[in-house]
Amino acid sequence: MTKQHLFNTTVVPTWCPGCGNFGTWLAVKNALNELEIPPQKVLTIFDIGCGGNGNNFWGTNTFHGLHGRPLPLAVGAKIANSDLVVLVSTGDGGGYGEGGNHFIHTVRSNIQVVCLAHNNQLYGLTTGQFSPMSDQGFVSKTSPEGVTDVPFNPLATAISNGGTFVARGFSGDLPHLTNLIKQAIQHPGFALVDILQPCVTFNKINTFAWYKERIYKLEDKNHKTNDKKAAWEKAMEQDDKIPIGIFYKEIRSTYHDLVPALINRALAKQELTAVEIEQFLEEFK
Repeated sequence: MTKQHLFNTTVVPTWCPGCGNFGTWLAVKNALNELEIPPQKVLTIFDIGCGGNGNNFWGTNTFHGLHGRPLPLAVGAKIANSDLVVLVSTGDGGGYGEGGNHFIHTVRSNIQVVCLAHNNQLYGLTTGQFSPMSDQGFVSKTSPEGVTDVPFNPLATAISNGGTFVARGFSGDLPHLTNLIKQAIQHPGFALVDILQPCVTFNKINTFAWYKERIYKLEDKNHKTNDKKAAWEKAMEQDDKIPIGIFYKEIRSTYHDLVPALINRALAKQELTAVEIEQFLEEFK
């Protein structure tokens, strides 16, 4: 059995042929293999959606959460067992729509969780409704006259709310995406990797070819990842020029650094001792 197969299961992926999820899935496996992290040390929390179907064929510890709610589950898991590498697989609908409030406050907490946001600019599993990431004018069965709202900007939101690792990748560039995910896993704090990945069935506009005409790499432009102002400006670029790479990175105290009970040892491995609660209960009489 090769290392690549360690992260496979007997279940065959159900994604459409050509789906951008395949590139993201392979990049995650490559990153874990190159970092020599075994499957039993990884927990992946899945959202509902096409990406969430990976719960069946990602060969790690997995949990399939409710729509828009994988981040709270991931935070709870990381608090309980900080020895695990905790990944979140969410979509742009669940992650930035139903789970938008969770997204903002998990960014603020700086807990060491990696959020992999599969961004295809629509709700794929429910057959192509518009999402928070859909462009204005996008026509779908729930927006027959075109989307009226401006798209949500996850990168600018993360940067402005204290994000310490804010990145964007492209599922059509496997080596680059693999490297981003590796760095996200190694980062001491919350890491966002927004992943541009075409939906070949329901999004006929933002195709692989469309992205390849517009994408450029921040590292090729000597972007300074510790410059928050520059990161914000790059996060606001869209349409004609789409940057990918690490927008912003800084080292700051993590959630575990600031909670005394979590500093020295994983909570799940700490011994339980007898606790007297009678005095505590007296305060409520």
